[in-house]
Amino acid sequence: MTISSADGAAPQTWRGGETGAAIRQFDWSQTSVGPREHWPSLLHSTLSLVLESPESLYLLWGPQKQFFFNDAYRPVLGPRLAHALGQTIETLWADAWPDVQPMVEQAFRGQACRHEDLPVNMQRYPGEELTWWSFSMSPIFDERQEQVLGVLCHTVETTARVRLGLHARLTESRLRETRELNTRVLASSNDCIKVLDLDGQLSFMSEGGLRVMEVSDFNAIAGCPWPDFWQGQGNLDAQAAIAAAQAGESARFQGAANTLAGNAKWWDVQVTPMLDEAGQPEKILCISRDITATREAEEQLRRLNESLEQRVQERTQERDRIWQLSTDLMLVADFNGRIVAVNPAWTRLLGWQRHELEGSSFYDFIHPQDSVAAVNACTELALGQSFSRVENRFRHKDGSYRWVSWSAVPDPQHLHAVGRDIQAEREAAQALRKTEDILRQAQKMEAVGQLTGGVAHDFNNLLTVIRSSTDLLRRNLSEERRQLYIDAISDTVDRASKLTAQLLAYARQQNLRPETFDVGVSVQLLAQMINPLIGACIELRIELPQQACCIHADAGQFDTALINMAVNARDAMQGEGLLVIAVERVAQIPASASQGAQNGDFVAVSLTDTGAGIDPQQIERIFEPFFTTKEVGKGTGLGLSQVFGFAKQSGGGLVVHSQPGQGTRFTLYLPRSEAVVSPVAAPRPGPLQVDGQGATLLVVEDNPEVGVLLAQALNELGYQTEWATSAIEALRRLSQEPGVFQAVFSDVVMPGMSGIELATRIRSDYPGLPVILTSGYSPALAQGQTREFVFLQKPYSVAALAQALSAAIGNDPPL
Repeated sequence: MTISSADGAAPQTWRGGETGAAIRQFDWSQTSVGPREHWPSLLHSTLSLVLESPESLYLLWGPQKQFFFNDAYRPVLGPRLAHALGQTIETLWADAWPDVQPMVEQAFRGQACRHEDLPVNMQRYPGEELTWWSFSMSPIFDERQEQVLGVLCHTVETTARVRLGLHARLTESRLRETRELNTRVLASSNDCIKVLDLDGQLSFMSEGGLRVMEVSDFNAIAGCPWPDFWQGQGNLDAQAAIAAAQAGESARFQGAANTLAGNAKWWDVQVTPMLDEAGQPEKILCISRDITATREAEEQLRRLNESLEQRVQERTQERDRIWQLSTDLMLVADFNGRIVAVNPAWTRLLGWQRHELEGSSFYDFIHPQDSVAAVNACTELALGQSFSRVENRFRHKDGSYRWVSWSAVPDPQHLHAVGRDIQAEREAAQALRKTEDILRQAQKMEAVGQLTGGVAHDFNNLLTVIRSSTDLLRRNLSEERRQLYIDAISDTVDRASKLTAQLLAYARQQNLRPETFDVGVSVQLLAQMINPLIGACIELRIELPQQACCIHADAGQFDTALINMAVNARDAMQGEGLLVIAVERVAQIPASASQGAQNGDFVAVSLTDTGAGIDPQQIERIFEPFFTTKEVGKGTGLGLSQVFGFAKQSGGGLVVHSQPGQGTRFTLYLPRSEAVVSPVAAPRPGPLQVDGQGATLLVVEDNPEVGVLLAQALNELGYQTEWATSAIEALRRLSQEPGVFQAVFSDVVMPGMSGIELATRIRSDYPGLPVILTSGYSPALAQGQTREFVFLQKPYSVAALAQALSAAIGNDPPL
């Protein structure tokens, strides 16, 4: 075929076999070398050389290293052949490219190179394979010899040869190791290994043989007749063994012979003929093993056996005495439970005679509730396992049952068990458990009584204020007096709400609304509130770390906890002293009386006062609800309980350290958070004057009194209301009147479907319809299930109700 070159040179003609035909048919316009009719003459001539060569060649052309190859190279490509045309070497041989890249780049810099047996990892067949190649790379310069246009590579795979060489070297190494091993074995063996000629003369002795025969110089005994080392019967046995080896047979005997140092030893001797290629005896191998210790042991055993019968009789008498006199039950039985023998203790302890037990199954005497455990124990014994303590009840002859603790061991046919009477121990333990249960119940009732009394005392005081104010409001009073009693009722409700919130905090059932914030920033802001609370005679010192310490917790409850601890410190110092609030990052909550140490990443907020300290006998009770050391009317005893409950519910803890006369330090531990700090909320404005503008609300409340008052309050705020007494009725109203309601206001705790379940259902079925939830207490609140909805804590004011509705409907920030 004739092709005109792009640079005006004479046409190039090349065939190139199957690969040349494929190159001519391929569309090169989309590659870096462009259409074939525009190729330079140098590329044509070089490619012609490659294609016509019987050697395995490939050509890299241009900056992109376009890959060309000839027919001889096709087997190297393997499964890559189908898509090899038009590829660059970096894409076609991506797996092997890191191995050959330095050589290719060297050739493109104009430096030829050659390599022998270069290892290359490549994906030629399924899975990666290590191959070896010998190749040379030659740069192809332009006509001025100034620039390298391509690289010609002659490559030959040498994997088979390299592997064969590796195998040969490995074989040689293993053979050398085998010889060395044989030498070490002969040197370390304690047997005397000798080689004799056919006349029985010594020609070789191993190092171990020289050592055990106490030979200092083998040359002194080389060539000596081996039977001469034996005396008497040993000499005759040695000559007979040589004669047997000369006849092609092996022989073995035992006898006594002295070492060259004159020490007498017993030997076990094995004599074997060494055959030549024709199968005829050529030499004699003789291995002598020192059995002196074995012979001495056999002699000791013989002497021991002479007195064995006497000792067996003595031991039998001793065993019989133990069997007869033991106060523990002794039993021999097979693995199916059949009793073979029992000792007299069975009669003394359980009333059964020996003839009543032997031949029977001990399962017949075990309490039915303990039979399964007994079967399992026998199964383990049958498998060869022993046990040291299995307890069950055995029937007395009078029909009662006694507790017995067993230990047992097996032999091939039987189990041997010893049982100890533990009836008295079990009865004492049961009596102790009953006493402990009674004590725990008494402590529980005392705690419940204390909690109930405290709640009753405080709520009776609050109800007294409310009742007196309502009675006075019925009288004909001036507006000023009426407002005074109304304010008293409202303040009392706030105090009652705070009391229930403290109880829920102690019980870890409060509704927490966690957010991420920097504790240091919060403490700095809170210090402005704590200063006037503790008074001018107490110095407040704040110690904060340089780096931010963030937590993810309820910010309001955190502030309340710090205020409660600050007020508690103020009262402990009687209004005068030093209060230090410090924040730091710690890796552990230290152990306390109620729990062990807890490792983790925590932020510790400590309040240290210079007060009188706490009595050690009272320090374990300070977190109990309504426990207080203050005078009557000076505290409810719920402040520290609230802090303790908040800490536990938030995943942290509260620890106190105090000594009388040296002050007290309370430390609140909360888990540290890596999350982004939530922005500090701006101070909230006063109660909003909200106009409902006639928006229609669906009120879901099962309590009629609350429902009526709530409807009146919503009407006063300018809303239209419809009332549903259950979640099911609310869903029915929504399905019958779609689009009528602008929001749903629902209680959480209701019979059947709860308010949270209703809110989730509405979010799914009516996307975009706002839901406001309200409750005073629900386990779901403590679990945080209301966090994704606008929530209003009971009891709430009309202003708070207006704010919550505005947040849900008017997109204002929720309370």
